[in-house]
Amino acid sequence: MHTTHELLLREWTVFRRPGRLIAMGAAALVVVLLGLLHAYGNHASCDGPCPARPTGPDGSLVNDQFSFLHRDLGESGAITVRMTSMTGTITYPPPDHDEIVPGLVPWAKAGILIKDGVRQGSSYAALMLTGGHGVRMQYDYRHDLAGRPGGVSTGSPRWLRLTRSGGTVTGYESADGKRWVKVGTAHLSGLPRTVQVGLFATSPGDLTLRPVGLGGATEQVRWTQAGGVFDHVVLKGADPAGKWRSATLGEANATDWEKYHRRSGAVEKDGTVTVTGAGDIGPGGVEDGARPVERALTGLPFALIIVLVVAVRCATAGNRGAPLTRRVLAARAVVVAGVTSVTGLLALGITLPVAMKVLKGNGIPVIGVSALTGVRVVVGTSAVLALTAVLALALGVLLRLARLAIPVAVLTIAVPCVVTSLPLLTDGLSQWLLRVTPAAGFAVQQTLVAHPQVVAHYAPSAGYFPLPWWAGAAVLGAYVLALLGTALRRLPQDEEGGARPVRWR
Repeated sequence: MHTTHELLLREWTVFRRPGRLIAMGAAALVVVLLGLLHAYGNHASCDGPCPARPTGPDGSLVNDQFSFLHRDLGESGAITVRMTSMTGTITYPPPDHDEIVPGLVPWAKAGILIKDGVRQGSSYAALMLTGGHGVRMQYDYRHDLAGRPGGVSTGSPRWLRLTRSGGTVTGYESADGKRWVKVGTAHLSGLPRTVQVGLFATSPGDLTLRPVGLGGATEQVRWTQAGGVFDHVVLKGADPAGKWRSATLGEANATDWEKYHRRSGAVEKDGTVTVTGAGDIGPGGVEDGARPVERALTGLPFALIIVLVVAVRCATAGNRGAPLTRRVLAARAVVVAGVTSVTGLLALGITLPVAMKVLKGNGIPVIGVSALTGVRVVVGTSAVLALTAVLALALGVLLRLARLAIPVAVLTIAVPCVVTSLPLLTDGLSQWLLRVTPAAGFAVQQTLVAHPQVVAHYAPSAGYFPLPWWAGAAVLGAYVLALLGTALRRLPQDEEGGARPVRWR
């Protein structure tokens, strides 16, 4: 009986035939070349130098565009307002209407805000009424706390209050200005002695999905605007001699609607303040034109097909007269997985950092990831490739015919990866495929984060897998264990006892 080391050495000797090594090299090369082609082929188009995208306190890309009527506030103080109205407008581009109609999108926002200056991306805490989610307290772009549901009207106003004590900001709401309910507390590190406090309004684009393909959809964003009406503005902790100042963070008053009908900004009349704005305050993402790192892996499906074919051929190419036993198959699986993982590590380790650097140099905003997440994408995706190779090897052993095993492997692993990455199938069907097929394992490459307070198309075609990366890897691992276990059980234990060779066709 051969030792484990001897078996591994023998299987590696058999594997390293020139054709197989060339195929694995081609798999790595296609990932690198298509990834770099994607990066070099994308450029930002701006009239002059493209403005830098704002980044939040944690360094991530954010949206920070709104109208702001503000003044200075010291280390301890509060602002209280009564809100009596919230209205908005939504554009309907051709071919639907080609007009602007009254209406509020669900995440339109108007309320009060405390912010570290008026620089985009600076730390903040806001208490607001939204178009469809009631009162919310949000801070530092990623945090969202729910208050009471409902809207606002002259007959049913909403009172809002923010208090500051050093770096702690607390939000309260009331229906009558007497009985207050706490919404939440934000701890903002690094706030200066003097911050800006005031009234704000903004409104993100409304998402429209247009049907394409066999039930898929592409995204179209409609411009929107929102305004809030406030009175009973009471400010404590501010310099009595200070003055209110109006500002618009980000681009404003560039649309025809704003130029000729309703400008974004603040207007005060007879003790009532109306603040109107467009944009958003929150996380930035692909819906704003930013690119996740995994978008550079355009060559991965082609590499996957090559890996699957090589793995099946390793199972069905014969054993030079030696019987295929459980120990031989286990050693072959280790060799195939090892070669595939090294191939993936080399390809991804080169492609991702180079492609991201090129994209940034071309003016394309790239969604940053932590070092740990970057390692997970590179190492995890390489491990998933290795598991798919072992799965294809098991299919080859079970089906015995390469002309049957290769189509089965490609259809169950590669095809779901491809068709779900395109706006071809319905979102529900795409999500189902990425839950129940081995392709679920490729969720390990996702770096995008779904934020409930951001309107986006959270579908596979937009880069969002239905399962977290660890759950997707578990689905793939279960397939590997089931099929490889079945293949092992069908083979003889070892070479002793006159085990006959398995004949392949």
